Amino acid sequence: MELPVDSWYRALKVRHSRRLYTDKPIAAHLLDKMEEVCTRFQPFAGVRGVLIRRMTEDIFRGLVGAYGKVRGASTYLAFLGERNMENVEARVGYLGEALILEATALGLSTCWISGFFDPWVAALDVKPQEKEKIYAVSPLGYAAAEYSREEKIMSSLIRSRRRKNLHQIARNIKRGNWPEWVLAGLEAARIAPSAVNRQPWCFFMENNGVIVVSMRKPGGANHFSKRLDCGIAMLHFELGARALGVGGRWEFLPSPDVARYVPVAEKKAGEE
Repeated sequence: MELPVDSWYRALKVRHSRRLYTDKPIAAHLLDKMEEVCTRFQPFAGVRGVLIRRMTEDIFRGLVGAYGKVRGASTYLAFLGERNMENVEARVGYLGEALILEATALGLSTCWISGFFDPWVAALDVKPQEKEKIYAVSPLGYAAAEYSREEKIMSSLIRSRRRKNLHQIARNIKRGNWPEWVLAGLEAARIAPSAVNRQPWCFFMENNGVIVVSMRKPGGANHFSKRLDCGIAMLHFELGARALGVGGRWEFLPSPDVARYVPVAEKKAGEE
């Protein structure tokens, strides 16, 4: 399945995490579409997404007790990977964000949940293989029209609307020296979601591409995978680059580097 660049690029600009949902059911054709994308979109080996149309019991937990808990959702996405595979977290982040952007494009609300869910209960729905782990989930549905008091407080605490500028996420960036497609990718990566909005990624250019690195800054939700967050930013960067017509491929790298985006020249009409 090719990246639906136009629809996902639009979706990344309007996606917001929501934790309070209504009981409005999701139409069957929308669930069928999500299931189709889960099956067909396989960017990397060893990871997959699963749509759970109806959870057996509530899998969501709060930050402290019930505080910050997802409420009202009965449908969700689960993001799985082979636990011993190299770079599995980045692969899961990329795949999971793709499915979240597809849901957003379909008019559904979502929220990345990588720590505050019950993996044992989720396993009853998902039935992972022996070598697999459920790395994260996302509720799926229709968010309440108004933000709950808890959502407003959480948004304020984690400063979810504040984003690092380009100089904070890119080394030695200089407009005029960096190609426009790279700048477009960076702008898209700026608004990628991450645990407590920490944005633990940094980009720099090499002769043969753009590398994303996982930052090692101490503190700040270190129990959540920074490489999963970087996988999310990878997809955003690629969508920004492709929106300007620059396709490419990802090459995974040893830590602390995460991956390199290598531009691939597209053939023009009539070329072989």
